[in-house]
Amino acid sequence: MAETKNLWGGRFKGKTDPGFAALNNSFRFDRRMFDQDVVASIAYAKALQLAAVLSATEAQQIEDGLQEIRRRAEDKSYFESDSEDVHSFVESRLIELVGDVGRKLHTGRSRNDQVATDFRLWVREAIDQLDAELRNSQSALLDFAESNKQVVIPGYTHLQPAQPVLLAHWCLAYFEMLARDRNRLSDSRRRVNVMPLGSAALAGNSFGIDRKALAADLGFADVSKNSLDAVSDRDFCIEFLSNCSLVMVHLSRLAEDIIIYSTNEFGLIKLGDAIATGSSLMPQKKNPDSMELVRGKAGRVFGDLAGMLATMKGLPLAYNKDMQEDKEAVFDAFDTVTACLQVTQTVLANIDIDRARAEVAASEGHMNATELADYLVRKSIPFREAHEIVGRIVMHALAHGKELQALTIEELRSFSSSFDNDVYEALSLESTLSAKSVIGGTSPRRVDEALGLARQSLADRE
Repeated sequence: MAETKNLWGGRFKGKTDPGFAALNNSFRFDRRMFDQDVVASIAYAKALQLAAVLSATEAQQIEDGLQEIRRRAEDKSYFESDSEDVHSFVESRLIELVGDVGRKLHTGRSRNDQVATDFRLWVREAIDQLDAELRNSQSALLDFAESNKQVVIPGYTHLQPAQPVLLAHWCLAYFEMLARDRNRLSDSRRRVNVMPLGSAALAGNSFGIDRKALAADLGFADVSKNSLDAVSDRDFCIEFLSNCSLVMVHLSRLAEDIIIYSTNEFGLIKLGDAIATGSSLMPQKKNPDSMELVRGKAGRVFGDLAGMLATMKGLPLAYNKDMQEDKEAVFDAFDTVTACLQVTQTVLANIDIDRARAEVAASEGHMNATELADYLVRKSIPFREAHEIVGRIVMHALAHGKELQALTIEELRSFSSSFDNDVYEALSLESTLSAKSVIGGTSPRRVDEALGLARQSLADRE
C-alpha cells in the first residue's frame, strides 16, 4: 500500500488518532469520483496556465501526469492506498510522477471547491444515466402494453373494483409517472450544472483564473455567483435524492400492483421463473421477490434523503465536515434506483396476463354501475337521482347474486320506467370502455392514440 501524506500536515506535529482517522477518511467511497477529479484537475491546470501561474511546459507536465494516473487506474490495485480522500490520492500520485511541479496544481484551489466541483460532475453524469434507465423502463412498459393491447382488467379505487380499463391504459399511467421523473431530473440538471471551482475555501480564488473559460472547458453552463454558497451548497444533492425518492415511489407502486395481481386471489398476472423465487419449506410457492425487493428498497432511498436533510439543516456557513456524509447517500440512492429500474424492466419482460381471468374480473363486481347511471342521465334523469336509483339496483342485484347485465328488463323497470332494451348494449364491456373517449380516457381509440404519442415522445427526446 502506497503511503500518502495529508495535504494539511504542516500545522501539526502529532499523529492523528487511528480511530479518528478511520472516521475522517473518505477514500473508500469518494474514490468513485476519481475520474471527475482527474478531469477537473486537468482543466484547472489549463486555467492556471491562462492566469500565468503555470508555464505552458508545467501545465503540460501536469496534464500528462494526470492522464498517466488515469491510465494506471485501469488496474484497480492502483487504488490500494491510505489516502485521506480521492483528492489527496490524485495529488500524491501526481507528485510521485512529475515531481515538484505537481505541487503547484492546488494553487488557489481548496478541497472545498474541488469536491463540490467533482461531485457536481459526478451527479450530472448520474442524472444522464438515470434518464437512460428511466427511458428503458418506459419503453418496457410500452412493449408490455402493445403486446396486450386488447386486454381488459379491473380498475380499482380503495383496492375495490371500480371500472374496467385497458391493461395498456394501466401501463400508460406508469409511463406518465416516469415521464415526470425524467422531467424533474432534467430540470434539476440545470441547477447541478453550475461550477463552484474558483471559490477556493470560501472567499474566492486569489490568482485571477478565468472561471467562465474553466466552466466551458468542463461543460458547465454557468459559474456560481457566491463563493460562500458555492462551497457549502448541497441543495443539488438533496434535490437529486428527492428525485430518486419519487422514482422509487413510482416503482414501488408498480411493484405493489404486480405483487397483488399475481396472487391467487386476483390471478391476473403470472410470474416468469426469471423473476420469482420459491420457498425453502412450501414446494408450491412462487414468490414475487423481485418486486418485493423494489418495494422494500424504496424505504432505503427515502432514508438517504431524510439523512441528508437532517445533516444540512443546522450547518453554519461555509463548509463543514458534516457534508462528507453527502456522498454515500447519493451514491447509494443512485445505485439502488438504477438496480430497481433494471429489475423492473426485466419483470415487465417476464410476466404474462391471464387474459380470460382478466376479462371475467373486469366484468364482475358491478363495475358497470356508473354506466347504468350514465344511461339514465342520457334519458334525461339528473345524475344525482340516477346515482340513487342505481344504488338501489345494485343492492337488489347483490341480494339475488346477479351482475347488472343479468337483471331482466322487468327488474330494471321496477326501479325506473326509463330503462329499455338498449340498456344491455350500454352495460357491455365494449360500450363501457368505448364511452371513455375523452383525451386521457381508456377507450380503445384513445389508448391506441396515446401509445403512439408515447412512442413518439421517446423518439423526440433522444
